[in-house]
Amino acid sequence: MKKWIALMLGAMLSAGCSDEAAEQPETGQPAVMQDEKEEVTEDAPAPAVREEKPQDKQESSSESFIEAEVVKVIDGDTVKVMTEGREETLRLLLVDTPETVHPNKPVQPFGPEASRFAKDTLSGKKVELELDVGERDKYGRLLVYLHVDGKMFNEMLIEKGLARVGYVYAPNTKHVDRFYELQKQAQQSEIGIWSIENYAAEDEGFRDPQEKEEAPAESKDESCSIKGNISSSGEKIYHLQDGQYYDVTEEEELFCSEKEAAQAGYRASKR
Repeated sequence: MKKWIALMLGAMLSAGCSDEAAEQPETGQPAVMQDEKEEVTEDAPAPAVREEKPQDKQESSSESFIEAEVVKVIDGDTVKVMTEGREETLRLLLVDTPETVHPNKPVQPFGPEASRFAKDTLSGKKVELELDVGERDKYGRLLVYLHVDGKMFNEMLIEKGLARVGYVYAPNTKHVDRFYELQKQAQQSEIGIWSIENYAAEDEGFRDPQEKEEAPAESKDESCSIKGNISSSGEKIYHLQDGQYYDVTEEEELFCSEKEAAQAGYRASKR
């Protein structure tokens, strides 16, 4: 009897354990713990999504250049290329080389050197065109920074003293600070256009080195205030400071005395 009771109790205990096991989730975790996990998951905030900033996009994307092939070098800073199935005339941004083909100017010093360097470096080459904000000038030329063999040709011209920084017009000023740094180095080394004193001017382009600078007019003493004027009829008249027409008279000459004016053929104004 005792043996039979023991067997019955063992069977009942085994059945109870099987029922408990059936209530457990497939994960093997207690039901209560699973509920707690789900509750935490529902209340937890969604993973933060990093907002992409403009500078991130700029850093991640490479600079986009236009591929082209040089078909003709006109001079140091003007080139013809084929790009996207059409011929374009390029004008290099922010640089100015001496003239060689200008219809109204003679060939300027270091102009032939700049043209020769451009032909040697660019002729027949595959190049890349980098644009700034404004794409074309008033002549319809494409304004570019020209890249060849991994280098910017605009910079190469300045480094070798074959171009000055010029035609600096906003908003096309992306590389102007770098260009001025290179120009300063070329000036200090006195190479190319910087080897001729007062030849390259920041706002005036290139001066004729044969042309002598105009000597400053000799300043007259402040006491030389008598105005000599030639009338529309050709008559020479001088005006004193207390004269009626002195302030409105445009002087042809200034005299220090009436005697000096008279010796120059002027008569005194009647008013």
